[in-house]
Order: sequence, then structure tokens, then C-alpha cells
Amino acid sequence: MTLTKSPDRRHHRGLASAVLLAVLGGALAFPAAALAVAPITDAPAPAPARNAAVITTAMTTWQYLDDGSDPAGGSADVRSWTASGFDDSTWKSAKGSFGAKKGQLAAVGQHTPTTLLNHYLDGKSSPAVPTYFFRSTFELGQGAKAGIDSIVGDLVHDDAAAVWINGIKVAGFLDERATGSENQQYAGTGNGDPVSNTFSASSSVLTEGTNTVAIALYQDRETSSDIYLDVPSVRLTKAGETLSAPPSRVILTPTTTPETSQSFSWLAGDATHTSGQVQIKRTSGGSERTIDAYMAGKVNGNPKPHYSATISGLVPASKYTYRVGLEGSWSEWNTFTTADPNTKDFQFIYYGDAQIGLDSTWPEVVRQAEAKAPDSIGSVHAGDLIDSGNNETQWLNWFAGMEKSAATTNVMAAPGNHEYSGDKKLQAWKANFEYPHNNPSAETIGDMSKLAVGDTDVSRQYAAYFTHWADFAAETVYFTDYQDTRFITINATRDTAFLTPENLPACTEAACPSTKVARLWTEFQGAWLDQVLETSPSKWNVVTFHQPVFSTSSGRDEPVLREIWVPIFQKHNIDLVLMGHDHTYGRGILNTDKTDTPGLTTGPVYAVSNSGAKHYNLETDAKNVWTNNGATQVLRGAGVTTYQVVDVSSDKLRYRSYLAEKTANATTDLPVGALYDEFTINKSDAGKKWVTEAGVTAPAEPMATPEPTVTAEPSVTSEPSATPAALDPQTLNEANRGGVLAPASATAGQNIEVSLGSEAAGSKVWAWLYSTPTLMGNFTANEAGTFTARVPVDASLGQHRIVVQDSDGSLLGWASLQVVAAENNIPSASPNNSNSNSNSNSSSTSGSSATPGPQSSQGELANTGANTALVSSVALALLLLGATFAAVGIRRRRASQHAASHR
Repeated sequence: MTLTKSPDRRHHRGLASAVLLAVLGGALAFPAAALAVAPITDAPAPAPARNAAVITTAMTTWQYLDDGSDPAGGSADVRSWTASGFDDSTWKSAKGSFGAKKGQLAAVGQHTPTTLLNHYLDGKSSPAVPTYFFRSTFELGQGAKAGIDSIVGDLVHDDAAAVWINGIKVAGFLDERATGSENQQYAGTGNGDPVSNTFSASSSVLTEGTNTVAIALYQDRETSSDIYLDVPSVRLTKAGETLSAPPSRVILTPTTTPETSQSFSWLAGDATHTSGQVQIKRTSGGSERTIDAYMAGKVNGNPKPHYSATISGLVPASKYTYRVGLEGSWSEWNTFTTADPNTKDFQFIYYGDAQIGLDSTWPEVVRQAEAKAPDSIGSVHAGDLIDSGNNETQWLNWFAGMEKSAATTNVMAAPGNHEYSGDKKLQAWKANFEYPHNNPSAETIGDMSKLAVGDTDVSRQYAAYFTHWADFAAETVYFTDYQDTRFITINATRDTAFLTPENLPACTEAACPSTKVARLWTEFQGAWLDQVLETSPSKWNVVTFHQPVFSTSSGRDEPVLREIWVPIFQKHNIDLVLMGHDHTYGRGILNTDKTDTPGLTTGPVYAVSNSGAKHYNLETDAKNVWTNNGATQVLRGAGVTTYQVVDVSSDKLRYRSYLAEKTANATTDLPVGALYDEFTINKSDAGKKWVTEAGVTAPAEPMATPEPTVTAEPSVTSEPSATPAALDPQTLNEANRGGVLAPASATAGQNIEVSLGSEAAGSKVWAWLYSTPTLMGNFTANEAGTFTARVPVDASLGQHRIVVQDSDGSLLGWASLQVVAAENNIPSASPNNSNSNSNSNSSSTSGSSATPGPQSSQGELANTGANTALVSSVALALLLLGATFAAVGIRRRRASQHAASHR
């Protein structure tokens, strides 16, 4: 059954690019032979053949000019050479492809030209010829134009290129520097290897008779080492026909609930693809679902549309296989796995700016990162993925580097200032990505929303800004919860060009929000962030954005971000703040989070990294933004390109940074591939946290968290009283056994859940492992009256007891626990108490008729032996019985979910 998602998404209405070219309607191409000029007759034009090209560089002769001269010959009309009637008889002629490498006929990237172009103005050395000119023609017979919908062409070029048809410019690729006032100009950005693009134009540019395709090919600079042009195909399409071509830029992005839903985006394979779908099925088997996508827009002059879809009703912790596209033009099948709410362990990758070196450095960085973190659930990107938001070639290269990673794991990206370059409304960003719509709005910014209430000029202007930002922030400010970690993305770019709504109400007072737009945008997100962190159900919280609150490179500083956002980070004691922008590396903490132990701190960790080929210098010591604002850089470096792998578990978050590339001026002697930086964040279930540098051991009990230096009143749980004295083992007997539920067995170092009953919710308790009392820590019971404790790593094998005391030292209860070898560990399906008559919700105990575990009558621990084996056998039987009931329940739930998804 096909489940249809409505294509009408509020933030995408009107997003289709207002390009000069008309929308393509089909993909039926006409061969030159069929379209030759026919004699005047009443008979209809010849029927076209399917998918034939009218021009190619390999089969079609091109006229070309490569001597550095002006093809217009000084004419006032500098583009006269693009028209059909232009005389190009004196130009050279040949079939392609065309190019040169250092003046020779040699490979340009992965392409080897067929025809050598004159590389240099003097024929020997720099400067290079700025611009090359190409012309070719095809014929349309009388009446043939009526059956044509559009003309479509493919181009492979290095560096920039522009295309005209019958004197009308239909496409430009990286040619922004070409002014149009002269023909011989350097243009482009030096992308390295040749890149591929597609152009399209309405049939209105065609004429019955001779049609001319003209191309200008630009060098980006006079010292450029290569030049290349290939036109694999120029074809004519017929309305109603669809060209077979697979999608590209397939990418997974998270929803708010990644355990049961998933978002997909892609670029259509051809401009004729006017719809899109996702087909998905459980990898293990089952029925296939087909979901309709919505068109997310056409951007940057690319005639191919973008599509997005979100699928819900998925099964947690399950592998799925999917493909995107439409019938006859599907992508390959890819796989992904939904989040597992019962598991805390996973890893993710953190990238700084890619931006420069997208066709060389970037794919190599991703390759290294994926090899180091093969089990990653996805990647976090701190902005500036590309250099210019309106540059399709750069988007193509960024996605090429992420091709497999993006299609199989989630991408969580923050926009940087370069995403806005040439694209102030972030049309390319919103076409390429699909992110949750849980962004800031008047309903989620708390008391700040009161500024927009009322009928004054000031309040009306606030209301206009908040309404505009609620729409604009969509897909740039969002959060997702993944296995006890909340990933939060915010937007640190503050350009009034995109922050100002159309038809802004007039306001002339000093209190008007128009006087402080950039600051207000930061406060708007900060108010939302405060609530998102206040209500976070996750143990770990990670925030990502572009411009850093503590800048590392020379000349950079963001005092507004630091003033407004850092107190929020500190108030909620979040774990990681991941940033980019500075093209250097920096990592550190606020000085108020230091302890008396070197290498041991508390509070958030701030990191700045760089994952591209662009590098800046470090700030001087005198102007160091960190040290001048109460922070310490644990490590900083320049000339380094890094990626970071973060491993998350129930009680630890381990951060490792690796060198992927370095310059000759790098501030480290470590080789490429080496571990560059590392630290570990340790956190108890009660929220007590400490950060340890490499080689530093976390203390046996939580450190007291320093008072956050914030103006707002922090939410701080008072510290428990001093550790009570351990009870004498002789006082633990059958009369006071019970009141505590714990697993029957565990391994040394394993985390176990201990329950005191719901009436103990919020209680501060101390847990010990006996016979020789060993402190396991102090804890705060949750709403269910449970807490998680770790069995000491040096606990000996055999029978032990979990003993729990109140903060005043009184006994709350105890239960047996057998410590077993790792390979023999048989965890109970549920906590157990050997006192079968005790009430799990009561802290009082009663006598028991149950047979005690392997203990002596004096309460001392017995040696492991036959009795221990018996207990293990009983535990195994209970586990198998519990697993049987659990399996039946799972099958029933899955059957119910399956039925619901097909209603």
C-alpha cells in the first residue's frame, strides 16, 4: 500500500528558484538526422527517436578559438560571437574533448582530452589564455519545434564555463567573475579536477533551421596549470517523457524521534523528474512501503529538483533498506538502522569547516573518519560546509565526499556564514536538507514572547521579527534525541539581510527591536535553548553552531554570542559545545570549572575544529580571547585539519581528535593519522560530572559541582551529607534483609540498576558492596525509586551483598549479588530480591522463609562452589522464562505496529 505524505510544506512554499530556464517536462531527444531542414510540405515533421543527442564533443565538430584574442573583434556587441549568424570560419575546428595540462596533451584529473588547447598566451609559459570560445550547430526541420519541450545538456569543465543557445545565455557555472563587458577574462575558483554540471532551457530559445550552441571556457588565474571541456550530450526533450537517470545527493537527516522515524532528501536524476518517492523495507524481511516525497525546490540555476520525505512508524533498533527516486530512475539500495532506546552506547563524528578543498581534502578527511569510526550513527557539522551557498559545484563536491556516509547515517549540520554567501534566504540549504521543525517560535521562548504582546509600534515590530524568525529558523535551529543524547543545533550567523522580514512595521522609538537585530536574534535562540535544555530528557547534551563563543584564530571574537549563550551552557552544565569558523583547533573550559586536581575539571567542554584545506593563524597571547575572558585553552593548534570521534556510553563520553592533514607550518610534530587530542567526560546518573584529561583517573565519588557564574538562578541539586560510616557486616542478617531489589548476578565493572521502591524517589543514598565494605558511590533515586551503580572493577568473583544506607547512615536494605566472570555473566531479566515475602515498594523488612544464598550463619561471604552454581542455574532458568514472555510481547507489539502502518 502506498502511504502518501502531503507535499504542501509551509516553509517550502514558493521555494522553487525563479530561474530563467523553464521547467523541463520530458526526456525524449531528437536525432540530428530526423531534425534536418525538410522541404516545405503539408506532411507533419518527422517523428523523433528517443534519447538521441543533437550535439556531443566526441561526434560533433566544434569551431574553437584558443589564441587569447577577442572573438567579437572589437564589436560593441561583445557577445556577438554567440549568435547563429556569426562567422567563425577562421576559427580552428575539431572534435573533443578539449584541454591541456601544463601545455601538454595529458590527463586533467580523471579526464584526458582528445584535442590539445593552446595553454599559454605565448605558447610556452604563463600567463595562461584567460578564455576559450567554442561553437557548434544542429538543425531543426520545419514543424519539429512544436514537439520539443526543452533542450538539455551535460558539461564537464575546468575551470568556469558559460553556455549560450542562439545568442541567449542559458547557464553559467562558477562564472560570477565574468563581467560581460569583455570576453577575455579570468573566472572560476580553481576547483582542482574538472566538475560536471547540467544546463537546461525552454524550447523558446530554439529556431526551426540552424541552432548554435556557444560556450565560453574560463581559466581561474593566469598561473592555472590545466584547462578542460567536454560536452557529453546536448539533447532535446519531449513533453510527457521522463529521462532515466538515478538521483544523487542522497542524504539521511534525523527527526525528533529517530527510533521510529527518518527523513530523506535527494537531488533528482534529471530535470524531467516531476515527482519522487521512497521505497523502504525491513532488511530482515517484510512488506515494502512506498512514500511520496514533496519537491523541496530548484536552486542555483540547476534545473534538477530536490525532493524530501519523512517516514514514521518504524521499529526501534531495526535495520532498514531503502531507495529513492521514481519508477525507472531509482537510486541504489542503501541501509540504515533506527535508534535503540534501550541502548546508550554509540559513536558519532564531529567535523569543523569543510569549505575549501572540497574535491581533494574533504573526501580524504571523511574517508579517514569513517575508517576510524565504522560504527558511527552519523556526523555533526559545525557550518561552512561549502564556500558559496549559490555554487552548485561546491555542493556537488561536498556531497560526493559524503556519498556513502550521508546515505547510511544521519547528518546533523549547522549553517555557517558561507552558506549565506550568494544565498541570503538559504534556499540551497533548505533544498538539500530536511530537519525537524522544533525550532524557536513565540510559543517556545518563554517570557521573551511578552515583548510581542500589545498594540504599540515596538510590540508590533517584535511580533513581525518573531513570526519571520519562526519560519526562517526552520531547519537551521533544531534538536533531536538519540539514545539518551540530545543533539541541539543553533544558528550563530547574524546578517540583517536575512533577519529582517518583508513589510516590517514602522518603529522610531529607542526601544524598537530594529535597533538591535543581531543581538535580538541571539537572544531569541538563547531563550529557546534554555527551555530545550531545561526539558531535555537526555543524560548527555551536545550543542553545535558555527562562530565560536571563544575564538581561536587571529582577529576573531564573538562577544555577543559569548555573553548570551555561555551562561546558558554553564547553567545547564551541558557536555559539549562544538564549533567551527576559525580554521584552527582549540579546546578548553571556563576557569570556574577547574578543580584542585590537575587534569580534572567539571562543566562544559568547548571545542573549535577545522576539517578543510583552509587555515588561519592563532591569536597572540596578548589578545587570546579565551584567557581574556575567564577560559583556558587546554590545546590549540594551527595548520591542522582534523576530525573528531566521540564515543557515548551510559556513564562516559570519550572525545578523540585525529590529524587528517597538516601544512608545513603546522604547530604539531605529530604525523597525519595520529591522535591529536582526547579527554573523557564522566557522569553519574545523578548528573554529577567530571572531565578527565588523558592519563587522569576520575575520582571514586563525584566531585562537587562549582556554582555556575551566571546571572540567572541555576537549578542545582544540593550535595548529600558526608559519607556515612559503613555498617558492620555482622549487623546484616535475615531480619533486615530486603528493601532493595538488584540483579542476581553481574560482572566486575558492570552497571546495575538498584531499586528502593517509588516511595524512595528523590532520596539521597549511599551504596556499598560487601563483605569488605567497598563504596560504590552516592546517588539520588529517580521517580521510580531506582538508581544505577557500578560494581567495583576489582570485585572478586563469588557471592556479595549490595547494601544501601540513608544519608544519616541508617540501613535502607540489602540484597545478594553474585559477581561472575564476564563469559558466564547471566543478568537477571528483572531485579531480584532473595526475600520472596518483601514488598519491593517498602523500605521495611520482614522475616523470610526463602532459602538464603551461599552465606554462613554469621553473615560472612561463603566461597563460590556448588551452591553458587545452583544459584546461577536458577538465574538462567528465570532468564529463559522471562525471555520467552518478552519475545511473545515483542511479536504482539510488532504485529500491532505493522497493522497500524498499513491502515
